[in-house]
Parts: sequence; structure tokens; C-alpha cells
Amino acid sequence: MKLAFGDDASVEMQSLFPTPEEVAQIEQLAKVKLESNLFSFYVGKKQGAVIGYAAIEAHTVRTKPETLLVVLTPDGKLRNVHTLAFHEPPEYQPPERWMALLANHSIEELSLNQDIQGVAGATLSTRAAINSARKVLAIYQVLIQNKPH
Repeated sequence: MKLAFGDDASVEMQSLFPTPEEVAQIEQLAKVKLESNLFSFYVGKKQGAVIGYAAIEAHTVRTKPETLLVVLTPDGKLRNVHTLAFHEPPEYQPPERWMALLANHSIEELSLNQDIQGVAGATLSTRAAINSARKVLAIYQVLIQNKPH
């Protein structure tokens, strides 16, 4: 969580259990099918104020797993996406500079060939990263935004 919030932040974990209606809403927003009905969100705080949210997303890219850390700003915008683990061949991994391009995009803008170009040879990895970011943004919008903390 230091990567997401820095050294001096306190971090609280929130376990989120969406209702079937919320799952449908998340899937519609994210344009991604959810594999689970449990989500862990991490809330970073400094001096009692929320400084951001984070979620760890694990999925299979082609045949091997990848784990990403998706970090949101306090108001739920995409701050950044970090690769924590990538088990496909290294040439399939999108570079960090490509991951940085995802920042500050809304859920509607996160789409290959719209505002974001794919990476030759890493199409499945870039699509998986975009899908993870969209999923985390959708979960935030449906389950966290406008809800009392």
C-alpha cells in the first residue's frame, strides 16, 4: 500500500459485497463480467482525510496470471495502475509508460483505440489492464461514491 498511498498513510480495508442489482450495474458500467461478489478496497488516509482508494486486481491474461494495483484519487478518478506481478513472457507486458497513460481517464474514455492506443505484441495485456481499471472505477461509482463512510 506504500506504492498507492506513501509511507505515512494509514490504510483501512473495506470488504464490499454488492447485491445482484449492484453487480448488474457494475458490469454494465465496466463492460466486464465480474468473477466474484466480494471486493476488497483499500482506503488511504492522512490525518483522517481520505487521500485515495486502491484495489488489487488479479486475472489471467492469456494463460498466466497478472496482478495489478489500481489506484484512485479521493474523488474516484484513476490515478495510476501498477503491475505487481506478470507471469506471461516479458515481451507481452505493457511498459510502465503505457500504464501511466491510463491516469486521469474516465471510465467512458478507457477503451482501446479510443483515447488509448494498444501496444503491439501486448494486446491481451493492455486489454486486461483497461478492463481492470474500468472494473475498479465501476465498483467505486456503484459501491463507494455517495455512500456514507
